[in-house]
Amino acid sequence: MKQDFYDVLGVAKSATEAEVKKAYRKLAMECHPDRNNGDKAAEEKFKLVTEAYEVLRDPDKRAAYDRYGHQGVRGAGAGGGFSSMHFDLSEALMVFMRDFGLAGGSSGFGGSLESLFGGGGGGTRRDRRRGHDIKVGLKLTLAEVASGATKTVRIKSLDTCPECAGSGAKAGTKPVQCGTCGGSGEVRRQAQSLFGQFLTVSPCPTCAGEGSVVHSPCLRCGGDGRVKTEKTIQIDVPAGVADHHYLTLRGQGVPGPRNGPRGDLIAVLDIKDDPRFERHGDDLVYDLAITYAQAALGAEVQVPTPFGQSTLRIEPGTQTGMAYRIRHKGLPRLGEGGHGDLHVRIHVWTPTKVTPEQRKLLEKLREIEDAPPEKEEGGKFWETIRRALGAFGE
Repeated sequence: MKQDFYDVLGVAKSATEAEVKKAYRKLAMECHPDRNNGDKAAEEKFKLVTEAYEVLRDPDKRAAYDRYGHQGVRGAGAGGGFSSMHFDLSEALMVFMRDFGLAGGSSGFGGSLESLFGGGGGGTRRDRRRGHDIKVGLKLTLAEVASGATKTVRIKSLDTCPECAGSGAKAGTKPVQCGTCGGSGEVRRQAQSLFGQFLTVSPCPTCAGEGSVVHSPCLRCGGDGRVKTEKTIQIDVPAGVADHHYLTLRGQGVPGPRNGPRGDLIAVLDIKDDPRFERHGDDLVYDLAITYAQAALGAEVQVPTPFGQSTLRIEPGTQTGMAYRIRHKGLPRLGEGGHGDLHVRIHVWTPTKVTPEQRKLLEKLREIEDAPPEKEEGGKFWETIRRALGAFGE
């Protein structure tokens, strides 16, 4: 019997859409095939948690599931049009990229699942000759996320052979059309089955699907058209990116053999935690410790932001747990314009050691606190404290 979708994601039936999304993201990152070296158990779990997410994130499907269980969503197109009875890995990856990988768009994020995860089979002759993608990790600080950055990576790869210009043929010669397939790169055969004749199409065994053959290979590259090299690539990272986003540089990967099309460079972003802040999307949270005097009397303090220091006014009577919002001092909103906010969470600091002078002041304050302020004269209470502190300060 199929596992309950709420149990799969580890959420209650009353979970909000945001809670469902948060649970899915955590589990999907843990069991993502790209993080588990193709482990089949992880792959199956990834498909299951994604299927559960696709149902529970959609109000209509969720309502049908709550009423009828798995039968209520069986056969209904989910997300990209797949059926819950035939939920495969490519569809699960498509969901993941759609919601967390910024698939598509002009920002350069995402790209095809084939380029990211090596999927796809068959295809045209040009597809089969396409070079490999290169995947690199790109480390960023929160400050670089706030402002955007240009990063430089050095990679070992293959590049077009300068001796033969990528043709694979010795100087003075060139590849010739394959006699087996006539340059198509494919061979077609008729076969007989119980249901009659059918046609099979497969890559040409003589030219390996390239459509041409090299009779006199280049001495430098051995006929492959590529040589080993190291190269430096600059990657422009836009402001506002998030951890584990993909940045795709088209045509910056390995060239295919004998002038085949290049693969892509896939940069997986790894953002270092900034100990000063908690990140919640485009918003940031900063914990600020203030003294009792600052909390009681109010103060102006400096707080860090990703863009430098900012002045915050602490109102008199501020309590631990209160939060102030500094608008537009969070992170840039990727692709949308504007910025998130910085939320300053207040903690009133209690000293563990006091000097003799501080002890006198606190003892005097305790004497005043023993007598509660009169409700109709609430303002006098703070004035009394100020006078008491001022007397000791003279």
